[in-house]
Amino acid sequence: MTMKTFPIPVRMTGAGSHVEEEELQYLDLPRDMRTFEMPSVPEAADSVALAAARDTLARLLAMIKEWQPGAPNPVLDMRGVDAAAQVVANQVLGDGEVSIQVNGNRTLHVQESVFTGVWRVVELDGAGQLLADWLEAAPLPAAVLAAARDSGRESLMPVEIPAGAMNSPALLHELQAQLKTRRAGQPPHVVNLTLFPMTPEDHLVLERALPVGGVAIISRGFGNCRITSTATRNVWRVQYFNSMNTLILNTIEVVEVPEVALAAAEDLADTRERLAELIDWMSESCVA
Repeated sequence: MTMKTFPIPVRMTGAGSHVEEEELQYLDLPRDMRTFEMPSVPEAADSVALAAARDTLARLLAMIKEWQPGAPNPVLDMRGVDAAAQVVANQVLGDGEVSIQVNGNRTLHVQESVFTGVWRVVELDGAGQLLADWLEAAPLPAAVLAAARDSGRESLMPVEIPAGAMNSPALLHELQAQLKTRRAGQPPHVVNLTLFPMTPEDHLVLERALPVGGVAIISRGFGNCRITSTATRNVWRVQYFNSMNTLILNTIEVVEVPEVALAAAEDLADTRERLAELIDWMSESCVA
């Protein structure tokens, strides 16, 4: 699967912590949304490779059907799959809306397929050599969640407040208070920076208190939404851009992972049905 590169710093959940929900309706959000389109089976694919790719996806589908809430995510190792079959599998899975890059103790390149919640995950060593390659069905791959959780500190980085800073001291206090009282599973606490009067010194304070973490996510499904973890656990920067790449919403979320980055339960249910249709289609092509 072709991995896409993207900038470090992807949808918003809930109203901002300092803005009423009705105020958000005035934002100039893009109107073009991607819709699902069933991938085509490669016409020139070798029948043996096509059958092997179909069997690979059928194994993944069987794992998805057997999965129970609370169990580890369905994961299918791709390293033992024949190279020709991998090419076919990559073609029919396609590239979806979400790309992820993880740097730090592990280097991961993650690409969602056109089947929402089915991810191709590649792990590389320091020299860029392949360590692992797998398909995973989940709202978000477990390794991504672990990287964001395990690499973060418990509190904000200490910073000196420079002259000219206006609102950043209060924002840091608010974030720190949220971190002290937060419990797993609580709704996100969203700080909407878009409507705040922020000086250059305020932005500098936030950058120093919340340096960029090891997880970067981008979603192209609704304009362009970028999510980055920070060096503080459970604190994320979430930015929304319109179709002209203009920043229209800039937020900080205190949450385990922003909901915008997760495949929804209903999408995962649709994916199971569509994946079954694809496998049937591939079987018909094998016979033809």
